[in-house]
Amino acid sequence: MRIGSYSLANALIVAPMAGVTDRPFRQLCRKLGASLAVSEMVASNWRLRDTPQSRRRRDHGGETEPRSVQIVGADPAQMADAARFNVDHGAQIIDINMGCPAKKVCNTHAGSALLADEILVARILATVTAAVTVPVTLKIRTGVTPDRKNGVAIARIAADHGIAAIAVHGRTRSCAFLGSAEYDTIAAIKAAVDIPIIANGDVRTPQDARRVLARSRADGLMIGRAAQGNPWIFREIDHFLRTGEMLAPPSIGEVGATLVEHLHALHAFYGHHLGVRIARKHLSWYCKGRPGAAVFWQRVNRVECAAMQLRLVREYFDGLAEAWERAA
Repeated sequence: MRIGSYSLANALIVAPMAGVTDRPFRQLCRKLGASLAVSEMVASNWRLRDTPQSRRRRDHGGETEPRSVQIVGADPAQMADAARFNVDHGAQIIDINMGCPAKKVCNTHAGSALLADEILVARILATVTAAVTVPVTLKIRTGVTPDRKNGVAIARIAADHGIAAIAVHGRTRSCAFLGSAEYDTIAAIKAAVDIPIIANGDVRTPQDARRVLARSRADGLMIGRAAQGNPWIFREIDHFLRTGEMLAPPSIGEVGATLVEHLHALHAFYGHHLGVRIARKHLSWYCKGRPGAAVFWQRVNRVECAAMQLRLVREYFDGLAEAWERAA
């Protein structure tokens, strides 16, 4: 799959997730098989550019190319300015957020709220694509409500205004993340335009990936929540789609070593104090469903020291590995 001048190694993309797809997470997912990872959404309002959070979100030091940055907003001029600003700071692809269903985003008429105003959608897309020379992509949902699935109309507007690819989450704005994703609308979008279409929503296993690609006829897949605590999902899906064979899941030793690597990256990126706190949600995802996870979580969740956090993680996974060997 190609996005503008960029040829991707495979068709697996990490979905932008606020508070999750920071640089350490993006780099880890790329290492484990994703061909592209989109940043957390960056506000288009220039007044928010110099906050510590915004500065971290535009930190691409050492990140594998191509670097994709998602911008969010509802004012065409501000969105164009944000696109230029982020390209000047290292973005090689600009992604426009018209898919987020969060109330705090939609209440500013941004994110998936924009899907209800096709005229404004066209103005934003025209202004942003004219502002930068890099590829511009778009993230949308299937429509506003189940009774107003206007994803095909939005996709046609996008194609007419030079958008390089569209990722479509298989739910409407009003559905948020409830119920099951549907792919017939994504298939209709794919049939309506001649640009790459990326299916998103409820891809949790390699078998899901093959089923969604067949149902949607999409060119690629965007995976978000299923990668939380499971970055190996990208290599597993890639292998399955190429060979039809299932890879063995990562060993306990590999999980522990990967988590330690992730923690080191978080501590270095955020600093030890904030890094320890940011790491807690990742710890809960990596350990979910594993033996003794509840007791381990109670201990590690109270830790404020980076070295202690790392030590407890090593001890926990060493114990799991030893128990596994004894059982074998």
